[in-house]
Parts: sequence; C-alpha cells; structure tokens
Amino acid sequence: MSANDIFCNETIEHQRISTYQHQIYSIFYTVILVPGLICNVLALWIFYAYMKETKKAVIFMINLAIADLLQVLSLPLRIYYYLNESWPFGQVACMVCFYFKYVNMYASIFFLVCISVRRCRLIIHPLHCSATKRRQDRSLCIAGWFFVCLGCLPFPLLRKNPSIPEHCFSELPMMQLSKVLGVSLVTVAEIMGFLLPLAVVVICTLFTAASLREKTCVLQDAGEKHKALKMVLSCATVFLVCFVPYHITFPLDFIAKSKFNVSCTFKSAVLHIHPITLCLASLNCCLDPVMYYFTTDEFQRRLSRPELQDSLQLHRRISCSTQEAARID
Repeated sequence: MSANDIFCNETIEHQRISTYQHQIYSIFYTVILVPGLICNVLALWIFYAYMKETKKAVIFMINLAIADLLQVLSLPLRIYYYLNESWPFGQVACMVCFYFKYVNMYASIFFLVCISVRRCRLIIHPLHCSATKRRQDRSLCIAGWFFVCLGCLPFPLLRKNPSIPEHCFSELPMMQLSKVLGVSLVTVAEIMGFLLPLAVVVICTLFTAASLREKTCVLQDAGEKHKALKMVLSCATVFLVCFVPYHITFPLDFIAKSKFNVSCTFKSAVLHIHPITLCLASLNCCLDPVMYYFTTDEFQRRLSRPELQDSLQLHRRISCSTQEAARID
C-alpha cells in the first residue's frame, strides 16, 4: 500500500469518526437540554426558599445545582456546533466553553463528595455537626470552586488552535508532550479528580450503612439514618453512572490522541467509546435533581400539586400588587 493510500484511509477514517461523534453529541445534548434547564432552575428556587425559611445548610446542593445549570447553559452552543459543524464565535469563546465543561464536571464531583461527607458526619457525630456552620460551608465552596478552576486549566492549555478556524471542542488538536509529562499529568488528574473523590464517597456510604446496624431506641434517629443513607447512596450512584465510565476512558483517549504507538483498532475503539462516556458525564445535570427529589422531603413537598399552586398564586398576587403600586405612584 502506497503512502497516498494510507493517507487517504486515515483521512476517511477521521471523517467517519468525526461524523459519528457529532451525531452522538448533538442528539444527547439536545435530549438533556430542556429537562436539565427546568430541573436545575426549580432546584435553585426550592433550595433558596428552603434555606431562607429553615436556616438549614443546603449550600452544597445549591452549588451543585449551579454547576449543573452552568453546564446546561453551555449546551446550546455545543448543539449548534455539532449540528452545523462550524464555530462562528471565535477561538476565545471556543476555549472558554471547552474549559468550563470540565470545570462544571469536576465541581459537580467536588460537591457530591461534600454532600456525602456532610450526611455521613451528621449521622456518626451528630453533636459536632448539629450546629449549622454556614460560614465554613461557604468558605469550603469558594475554595472548591477556586481549586477546581485552577486544576482544570491544563485542559485548554494543552490544546492548540485548530488548523481550520471553524473547528472546536472534539476537533481541538492536542499539544505534543513527552511521554513522562503526559502520563504524569493524566495520573495526577485521575487520582485527584476521580480516585480520591470515589474513595471518599465509598467510605461515606459504608460508614453510613454501618451506622444502621447500631441499636437505637429512638425511631427518629433510625429515620434520619435511613434518609442519610438514601442521600449518600444517591450520590454514589450518580458518581458511578456518570463519572466512572468517563474516567476509565479518559487516559485511553489521551493515549489514542497522542503520538503513542497504538494499533488502529485500539484508537478507533477508544474514539468511538469515549464520546459516549463524556455524554454520561453530562447526564449528571439531569440525575442530580432526581436525587434531590427522592432524598429530600422539602423537594417532594414543594413540588406537590397544592404547594406548587399556592406558590404560583402567591407570586401572582405579589406581581399584581407591585404593578398596582407602580400605577398609583
């Protein structure tokens, strides 16, 4: 086979994989756009009202909903690109949108861990955590956002501007790194962004489940433990469904896109599987609100029909009163 034949085959295969990836991304992101938007806006409304009324700390859930909502708000641009196969918004906007995809994903991981740890501590050490520490929680959230934003900087920094200006996202070429540096970066990302959070979530799940075996005479304590276990198990489920598949294929995708000596079969398989796992990582913006509903009594109460109707009527009355006052003035 001549060099021209090999080049033509590689070009055809690249175009075929690119078309496949665009179809997967455009379909999946379109499906989750509207449910993710509605559910996370509702979640923020409910948690804000709940925290105002009860003074209870749901700050981690609020930040998780913010991370999910930011991810959802970036989907229209991604859908436009994958449907039209063109990015007319400039390379700066492309890199920013590409960067915030990973910021939102790892912020979601961070806040899922925080929720798991908080629920576990409330069960194991209720006296130490009975008092609400909202200031500490806010500081932890700010620190979490800072370190996530800092830790995700290599994702855009290791990408180059594409040779075709209209290309973005999956078509962004990767900078060539030495094998030692590349493997080191991927290893640190896997440990800090995935393995360590996964270990914390699993440990919290085991500790919370073990607390149910302790004999207690107070039914309320048993009920609280069951609620805590339900929440921690939900966090673990979202983590396993959304983030485990992606982080299994993440180092494989890095190898496939770098100048490592790998077979064409391996490269093709990874480039077909990795987009699916990346879509699963985006699915958490829809699964997190489901978790809130089934694990938080306040969510179920406020989304019940009478409660929702009362809230809508109250908002209408306030709006009418405001308009009437404006007319009088």
